[in-house]
Amino acid sequence: MTEQILFSRRGLLAGAGATAVLAGCNNGVGSSNATALDARVDQTLSYLAANYPGTREVSDKSVGQLVMPLITEAGFGFGGGYGRGALRVNGVTVDYYSATKGSFGLQIGAQQFAHVLFFMTPEALEQFRRSSGWAAGADVEYVFSDVGENIRAETTTAKQPVIAAIFGQAGAMIGATLEGVKYTRIIP
Repeated sequence: MTEQILFSRRGLLAGAGATAVLAGCNNGVGSSNATALDARVDQTLSYLAANYPGTREVSDKSVGQLVMPLITEAGFGFGGGYGRGALRVNGVTVDYYSATKGSFGLQIGAQQFAHVLFFMTPEALEQFRRSSGWAAGADVEYVFSDVGENIRAETTTAKQPVIAAIFGQAGAMIGATLEGVKYTRIIP
């Protein structure tokens, strides 16, 4: 009985700690204000255009953009991540989405980053919008391969249906990837 009580207390403390970390990251968890989320999306797009001018042409050629202003990931053996954002078509928010990620393996630390998925074809955008839960996979081309590399302008000629830009990384984990991220439509 004592072992069960200790295990339960440890589980409770671990869960409370993880909740506090995610809540303290200001990533929109628990926030239900669409206006605030749209403002964060606007700031993210302005930052991307100002700091990575090579993405302007990609943005102009895309038929829609899923903008995730802040994804927070943390892991210690088991890991997870969460963020919220908006899908923009012709500069207008048409839907809101959450991004969730789970992982297991050799990992320790936490990081935050922003990302934008550029839908380059109407078919890719339609497939994304019709799915009940879309996961980033092999049809996504990244515009950089690691933390320190700049976003490359040559991605404007890419033939992939979806192009991902990951930027603004901060934290103690190495690299950021969208592998295993599931996007689900939400009502903010």
